[in-house]
Amino acid sequence: MLHLAIAAGLVLGLIVGLGAAATGNEWLLLLAKSSAPFGTIFVNAIRMVVIPLIVTVIFTSIARLGDPRKLGRIGGMTIAFYWITLIPAIAIGMATMKFGLRYANEIEMPQTAAAEVPELQSIVDFIVTLVPSNPFAAASNGMILPLIVFTALVAAATGTLAAERRERLVNLADDVSEALIKLVWWILYTAPVGVFGLAAPVTAELGWDLVQSLGVFIICVFVALVIFLALVTLPLVYFLAGIGPARYLSGIFGGVSVAVSTTSTAAAIPVTLEETTKNLKVSTTIADLLVPLGASMHRPGSALFQGAAVVFLASLYDVPIPVAAIGAAMLATFLVSLTVAPVPSSSVVTMAPALDAVGVPVGGLAIVLGIDRIPDMMRTGVNLLAQVSAAVLVDRWTDAGQGR
Repeated sequence: MLHLAIAAGLVLGLIVGLGAAATGNEWLLLLAKSSAPFGTIFVNAIRMVVIPLIVTVIFTSIARLGDPRKLGRIGGMTIAFYWITLIPAIAIGMATMKFGLRYANEIEMPQTAAAEVPELQSIVDFIVTLVPSNPFAAASNGMILPLIVFTALVAAATGTLAAERRERLVNLADDVSEALIKLVWWILYTAPVGVFGLAAPVTAELGWDLVQSLGVFIICVFVALVIFLALVTLPLVYFLAGIGPARYLSGIFGGVSVAVSTTSTAAAIPVTLEETTKNLKVSTTIADLLVPLGASMHRPGSALFQGAAVVFLASLYDVPIPVAAIGAAMLATFLVSLTVAPVPSSSVVTMAPALDAVGVPVGGLAIVLGIDRIPDMMRTGVNLLAQVSAAVLVDRWTDAGQGR
């Protein structure tokens, strides 16, 4: 019932926002604008819980594995799966957008202020930053990947301790994670109001005209996400794990609905954990490790969106992307997709280095950010389905599911 209430809040927010934009009614405009603080509070509450929840759940699952060699097998297999699936996602997004642009009308770009472009990291620099000099500073700055590395190392060391000491630390982390999951559920109970506060003000400000003018972009992103699901995620789950598309989609429907409505896979972690273990029969050990890990660093839907957006904005600004530059564009998109935080619209914010790498003005992010609510919902759902597919496949490929 909760996911239905969240969906109702989203639909009501869109209706109020569109009604305010179409009629100019003062009461509707006031209702839409005054609801914005509720959306801000909701997003802040999710961000408040994300890092401690991910840290405690990952610590517990890794420490319980005990043998570091087992962690190495699971971790290496998982990271390889994550990175390999990003490449076809980016390629599908770029190709679909390139095809769809032939049906797009010309759009007059809004005036945007110049933005400072962060420097795009090299692969070596990216690897270096994964080892934080100060894990507490990484946590305060929202740098999730370095924090995960630190947590994994501490948890692996904990797994080698004497049984009594290991269990004491694991039980403490397990109790903390349970308390945080309970807190997430409390936050989700306010999600219908929070989602309304996110959708209504944006829709009222932009109106339906802008959504229509950028309809081709939205449709292309949707089609590309469906292609990725049909050609990559669902076939992998079916052929390698023996789970049909209908069973898989219905088994994780609750988690997807929460993720789509809140545009955050992190917000859906409690629901996803429950459905992954009960409906898809993934071991608790693997689910507790890979579901929060996936929410932190595996977002092929976001990578697909970023690839499509690079092509779209390049077209708007008449910036050609020659064949020789496609590889550089894909590499840049691949690197920035790894830094996307599991919070709304972060895929847009982190795109600046990729745009700069192909010569597209960073100011174009404003127009994408303006209509990002709809693509954000779509790619978040695909992200969660891909994250759970990793857990399902790794569970089938390893013997870590002995504690089902």
